[in-house]
Amino acid sequence: MSKKPKNTFNSFSSIPLVYSTNPDYMQPNEEETKVTLLPEQQLLRVILETKHRAGKTVTIIYGFEGAESDLEALGKALKNFCGTGGSVKDGEIIIQGDHRQKVFQYLKQKGYSKAKL
Repeated sequence: MSKKPKNTFNSFSSIPLVYSTNPDYMQPNEEETKVTLLPEQQLLRVILETKHRAGKTVTIIYGFEGAESDLEALGKALKNFCGTGGSVKDGEIIIQGDHRQKVFQYLKQKGYSKAKL
């Protein structure tokens, strides 16, 4: 048995816009895409944090300017390089454990010359 999709009349995202009288109206799909800066132009900060993490230590990389997909790709590469887990949330890369030196070494190797500890 296949399930029929539910009709969501409360969500207007599936209904195409015909006309709007608001001169400042932009459809949600018309957002500007962020351009990712070159690695040598990025000003990344690498910090160690234990607050609000039940005493666990994490390395946080912030200051990345660009597309979310590029940030996630960098986060995945850093997690693979450090051999640990982590995530990408709110424009920050979170690496489990104290890996500041490894992260800094990786960023310098990939051309992020303005990275700071």
